[in-house]
Amino acid sequence: MTIRLLFLICLCCSLSLTANIPRLQGVAVRGRLVCGNESLAGAKVKIVDIDTRPDIDDLLGENYTDSNGNFELNGSTRELSTIETVLKIYHDCDDGILPCQRKVVWHIPSSYHHDGIVKRYFDVGTVNMEIVFRGEERDCRH
Repeated sequence: MTIRLLFLICLCCSLSLTANIPRLQGVAVRGRLVCGNESLAGAKVKIVDIDTRPDIDDLLGENYTDSNGNFELNGSTRELSTIETVLKIYHDCDDGILPCQRKVVWHIPSSYHHDGIVKRYFDVGTVNMEIVFRGEERDCRH
């Protein structure tokens, strides 16, 4: 009887310990940005895990679009809870001489999350950044 009780206590303790171990989670994104009929080269793209306070947001990856406007990002982090990822794009398409850059933020569906090994990319396709997106902002510090 005492051996069973001791076994159950050990089992419960080990389960509670493993439940609090952060697990590796990530996301991969790719696409092509254009500005009208031209490739949008040099636009900054980031994938970020949005966290609530007191935890800070995690930058999973960042890069710039190439000369053809293409980008590909993959990144991961360790979190206890399920990550909530967004793609942030900073650009000057159709911007004139306004200061700072246009900032667009798109939610990435959780069905594209991975466990450290990319299973599939969230492919945004080709996007014309002349469009003014709902919630778009200007950002000088990114």
